[in-house]
Amino acid sequence: MVTSPRPALLATLATALITLPAPPMRAQDQAIPLASLPPAPPPVGLPQLQSLASCPGLQQRLLATVGGESSVWSVTVADGGGRLLADLNGQRPRIPASNQKLISTAYALDRLGPDFRLKTQLWRLGDGTLRLTGSGDPDLGLSQLQRFAKLALGSGGSSSPAPSLVRLQLAEEPTPNWWPQGWQMGDRAEAYGAPITRLALTSNAIEMAIPNPVGRLQRLLQQEMARQGGKAVQISLVPAQASATGDMVLLHEEPSAPMHDLLSLANTESHNFTAEVLLRSASGTWNLATARQLEMQWLYQQGLPMAGVSVADGSGLDRANRVTSRLLAALLVRMAQHPYGANYQASMAIAGRRGTLRHLFIGTPIEGRFRGKTGTISGVRSISGVLDTVDGPRYVSMISNGASAPNTTIGRILTQVQNVSLCQPPA
Repeated sequence: MVTSPRPALLATLATALITLPAPPMRAQDQAIPLASLPPAPPPVGLPQLQSLASCPGLQQRLLATVGGESSVWSVTVADGGGRLLADLNGQRPRIPASNQKLISTAYALDRLGPDFRLKTQLWRLGDGTLRLTGSGDPDLGLSQLQRFAKLALGSGGSSSPAPSLVRLQLAEEPTPNWWPQGWQMGDRAEAYGAPITRLALTSNAIEMAIPNPVGRLQRLLQQEMARQGGKAVQISLVPAQASATGDMVLLHEEPSAPMHDLLSLANTESHNFTAEVLLRSASGTWNLATARQLEMQWLYQQGLPMAGVSVADGSGLDRANRVTSRLLAALLVRMAQHPYGANYQASMAIAGRRGTLRHLFIGTPIEGRFRGKTGTISGVRSISGVLDTVDGPRYVSMISNGASAPNTTIGRILTQVQNVSLCQPPA
């Protein structure tokens, strides 16, 4: 878990920074990739989820609610102290759909902090060539593109005359890396399955996915630079991993919205592109295989129940993901104790009010009292989150793989969880 520096240390650092000059940023000045940092020590003194259910009343109601469909459900309910109140198949790995985003966003918030922003940057190389680099800003749009075109034509405000030929490189991932391997071809054509690239105008989607986002970016940049008077423009592609040279100078940077907005895009609106970018950013690599391993390592470091858990992507669109309801409930309990726990909960949808939960549980006691993340792909329905009760928060995870009427069952389970008298000792 991230811990905050002591105030005295912050004051010392601030004083030191004020007295230093601010030279142009060069390629070697960029932050050390997170993947190269040593792993954090495991957290100490935080609640661990118990292994045995301790509320027979709620356990009985849970079993009665799922009835004959108990084999397709996994449900875990815990309180803030880690007490396991009720559990059904909580250790059985299932396809989580977009509940996978709860893992990706927790990982990103812990590793990057609430002030993190993605960056799209224009660099000038020693020979005058320009290079545009990005980190997957989901809100990169035409207005930013226009500014980059203007700066490229003006050589970044240099006092020397504009070159007769403007050479601009786009640093991007190779085509095989644009989609997680397990994403189905039909999904890749939809807006929710848009390719994951570093330079992604409008998240590589309009009404449908943009199948060749790099070609689109090249075309739009060429058109914009021509509109602004560029008569000789040469745009080429280079690998995103192209070696940075010491003579690269940063000319301009467009930051994304802050982490709060990125988390809300992923959790409240269930935006797959943003969740995938957060996984890559948190792990410090766009190699998805490595990013998955680092996220799994982080989950182990939190002391969470990991039996049967497997990470395939950051969004949950890959059906190879396997998650248990105990893992998700334990993660919610752990994040409630995190220094950025309020940011995490604020990123979720709200029953009857906001995001993917805005049409659910309206006019019921659950409305406005449940913050959570939904998940839906063919045959899968999941909801995990935090339910406010008169006895404090309850951390609930429900995953069905094959239920006949999952939304009805989910509503009934949340209603039973809200009845805290089921877990009160007899007078």
